[in-house]
Amino acid sequence: MPFPHTPRARTGPRRRSLLAVAPAALFAAGCSASAEDSGPTAGSHPPAGEQARVRAARDSRGLAERYDAVIAAHAGLAQRLGPLREVTMRHAKAFEGFETAAGTASASPESPEPTRAGRSASSPVPVPAKEKDALAGLAAAEREIADRRLEALLDAPAELARLLASVAAAGAAHVFLLTEG
Repeated sequence: MPFPHTPRARTGPRRRSLLAVAPAALFAAGCSASAEDSGPTAGSHPPAGEQARVRAARDSRGLAERYDAVIAAHAGLAQRLGPLREVTMRHAKAFEGFETAAGTASASPESPEPTRAGRSASSPVPVPAKEKDALAGLAAAEREIADRRLEALLDAPAELARLLASVAAAGAAHVFLLTEG
């Protein structure tokens, strides 16, 4: 005795629609995953990341030169600015030694080690005569560079973006310390 066919109420997607959509979903997922996984080696990220890294190192070196110039012009600020300058040099070395997808980075030849004497032969850093103005100039430079690093981290690879964000936060702390008191 055959059973009568009673239609069931179907809920959810049908098997045919899942089979039709599945290849497209897998293709889309595969494309996005491969773009993320092979990003640094595909050639799209290393140039932007490398440019951000080189610029960040150069900015830190330039900032250290500014600290040197202010310390040379205002010896009374040496104790206050010395630790900030040292941190800035560590930032430069961190960017210069940062390993990118293109390989291990090296120090950029166009940014020599700043000297304690202050000014580099190629570009002298002007220092205001008043200590308060010199500190304000350093704070403005720190703020500008921190903002530039925050902008650069949007297009940087993940590890470099973390370093940029950390150093930008340190720059913001330097601004606070320079404008405090």
